This record gives sequence, C-alpha cells and structure tokens, in this order.
Amino acid sequence: MTDSGSADLKRRHRAMWALGDYSSIATEVIPELGRRLVEAARIGRGQRVLDVAAGSGNAAIPAAEAGAEVVASDLTPELFEAGRRIAAARGVELRWQEADAEALPYADAEFDAVISCVGVMFAPFHQAAADELVRVAKPGGTIGLINWTPDGFIGQMFATMKPFAPPPPPGAQPPPLWGDEEHVRSLLGDRVADLELRRENAVIDRFADGAEFRDFFKSYYGPTVAVYKANAGEPDRIAQLDDALAELAARYDRGNGRMEWEYLLVTARRSG
Repeated sequence: MTDSGSADLKRRHRAMWALGDYSSIATEVIPELGRRLVEAARIGRGQRVLDVAAGSGNAAIPAAEAGAEVVASDLTPELFEAGRRIAAARGVELRWQEADAEALPYADAEFDAVISCVGVMFAPFHQAAADELVRVAKPGGTIGLINWTPDGFIGQMFATMKPFAPPPPPGAQPPPLWGDEEHVRSLLGDRVADLELRRENAVIDRFADGAEFRDFFKSYYGPTVAVYKANAGEPDRIAQLDDALAELAARYDRGNGRMEWEYLLVTARRSG
C-alpha cells in the first residue's frame, strides 16, 4: 500500500471509530473487561503502562486506579473526551495521546506493561501491530490483551455484517483473528515467554432482546454505524441487516436477555 493509501486508510479508520459513542459500549455493555485485563496482567503501583487502542479508557482507567502511571493511546482522539470525564469522576489521572497502533510514537522498551482491551485487534495489519506491542515493552515486561474470538458473539456479529460492508483494503486481516490462539502465537512468536491464552466469557445483561441489542449497536458502535451508513438509501438491505443482527442476538440469548460474549485473554512476558 502506498503512503497516500495508508494515510487514507488511517483517516477512514479513525472516522469509523468516531461514529456513534464508544464510551456507551465500554461503560454500559462491557465495563468489567478492562478490570479483568488489569487483574490478569498484574498491573500495580509504580509500573509504567501503555494502553494501545485505549478508546475511552476501559482498561487504562482501571490501570491508573491500580496505581500505575498510564498512557492511553488511540488513533481516534475523539474518544478521549469521554475518557477524561470518566477518569476525573473516578479521581485518577493519566496521559491521553493520539497514536497509531501500527507505528507507536514511543521508544523501544519504554513500558513495564503494554495492554489492549478489544482495541489493538482492530488495527488492520496484525503483524505490524504485534511488532509494536513487543517493541515498546521492556524485556521481562508484560503484554496483556483481551480480544473477541471468531466463534464468539462479536466475531459472529462481524461475520453477519460482512456481506453488507465495503471490502477491506488489500492485506487487511479480520479483527477477530486476534481471538484465535494459533494466530496470536504466530504474531508474537519467540519474542515472548510465558504465553498464556485463556478463553473466557463476558456476561452481558444490558439488552432485553435481540432488537434492543441491534438498535443500541446501530446507534453507538462505530463499525456497526459505519455499515448502516454504507447502506443508506437501500431500505431492503437495511431491513435485511436489521433482521440478521436481531436474530444473531436472539440465538445467543441464554434467557431473560442474558448473553455470553467469548473473548481470548492473552498474557505474556517479552523475552530478553
């Protein structure tokens, strides 16, 4: 991809995540995921921590609450305003910085821990992003990730939306691949030690039924908003997408609107 093509892709990616209101997803639907990652990565006082693709701070803010010195980085700085409000309300301070996960503006071995909660998985070129996660971690430092799995609910949501979405750029890989164990092993390789990969479930009880889920996500979740926007003016396709998303959520309903969304929890230490 040419430099101009890459820059255009980044602009479109940033614009997609600025659609809707991601902080509503983070605070109302998956508020516990960031805390789970901070716990698993054993973030604590005195550590210097980088949250990559931090969004509105779902993991960065709990890391700061644990006593770490935290940098919350994201390609879409429009998300920081909500994060700053949440951090202030919870009485913590952290640094917010615009940054591309595939070209982080930090020195080699700068951080004690590098984390990302359903964030870095959306960088389109997985190996470039993985290389950066490893590069900025200190030798012996922690890398901790939570990624949606291909077979879990969010992975299946992206599969459901794919026929309605514009084609991805050449070479881009599907985000849920970051939830596949072999893919993660291949991305990180022998540059990490003590790699642990655990499948867990986020319990979601925010939605009464599939229609409420669909309407919430088509209003607030950037990738879903973008797919609907791409089909504006085509009412038949929008109706098909409406039905498909509501039916998907209904299939995952375990009763009384309770769903389980599978993710892969990744922890490792940088070798060296």
